[in-house]
Amino acid sequence: MEKEITPGLFGQKHSSRDYTKEDSWGKNQFNSSFPASLVAYMGSIGMDPVYICTKNNNEIVHKYITASDLLKIDPLSDEAYYDYESGYYPYEQYYVASKKEKIDLVMINRTTNAPMSGLEVKLTTLPDNTTKDANEIDYGSEIVVRSPTILFLACSICACYDNPKGKNKLHILLNTIGEEIKNWGEIRQVLPHYDEIKKAVLNVSSDISRKQVPLIIQPIWKTSQNLRDLATECLDVFVWSNLSVIQMCLRETNPVDDISRNQRTIIWLYKMLWDFTQFNRFNYTSIVNDLSYKYKTDKAFAISGKLTNPLMRCNELSKPRVSKHEIKNIILGNGQKFLRPERRFDAYLVSHPELFV
Repeated sequence: MEKEITPGLFGQKHSSRDYTKEDSWGKNQFNSSFPASLVAYMGSIGMDPVYICTKNNNEIVHKYITASDLLKIDPLSDEAYYDYESGYYPYEQYYVASKKEKIDLVMINRTTNAPMSGLEVKLTTLPDNTTKDANEIDYGSEIVVRSPTILFLACSICACYDNPKGKNKLHILLNTIGEEIKNWGEIRQVLPHYDEIKKAVLNVSSDISRKQVPLIIQPIWKTSQNLRDLATECLDVFVWSNLSVIQMCLRETNPVDDISRNQRTIIWLYKMLWDFTQFNRFNYTSIVNDLSYKYKTDKAFAISGKLTNPLMRCNELSKPRVSKHEIKNIILGNGQKFLRPERRFDAYLVSHPELFV
């Protein structure tokens, strides 16, 4: 008698989520757990995600990264534990906050109990509203970046300078702007220094280009041109390094006499790094709240598909490598029946049961 397969996701032998229970298939859970299994599945068939990095002149370059190098552990091994919405303690030494922020996915080695990687996950649709009427080669996905993502970005940079010599070098790279601004919460005091702040951040990025690390996993799911169905070749994965996220943030037209969300993000990053050189850690809560510049702080910034396309443009964006007929190899044991579609990707899967036959 054939053994019945219980609901689950490919590769996740050990996880903080129990996929035999409906609660583990909610929209917030599925948006990070499905991408993790997509990465594992692609790795199992020798398909590496596209790795968006920067060169030492801060130009964007595309490479490939294996699932094991991305997650810092073989995702199919018995040692791999998928821990979702969890603290990533290697970064917690660099900041203080009213509460420690959680990152979307922490991969843990079950043998040593050591955290191997901490990653943000963004499941995005292709095309978005700004590119749906364009040619396929010009399709793009909107990306919304959370404020904690900038925290993790800052911590990943602090880790590169975490010794007295390193802190001194970082202090020099940041120049003396941090001493010249007396009230960081005042737009009028900060805005005249923005170009210098951006230049300093880019100098830091250039200095550690050989030490950049993955920060965001961004799977794309592509729809047909009428947006009513999944494209046949519909899934692929892009990975943003910590330094390429800085470039993502810089792709906008800046206002003349105001501070945009994107500019505020660069200012946050600078202030976090500056305070690290002064006090060995920075106050994340204070920086985000005091340097709000009239915006809410629930997100750092958003970037439209028109602006992500030039950064992501490649064969994999035009023609994703995983077909919709392979989704049944990733969602196992009729797990899709637990989905309660509140977003379009869930809805497509639930309304197309033939994909799982």
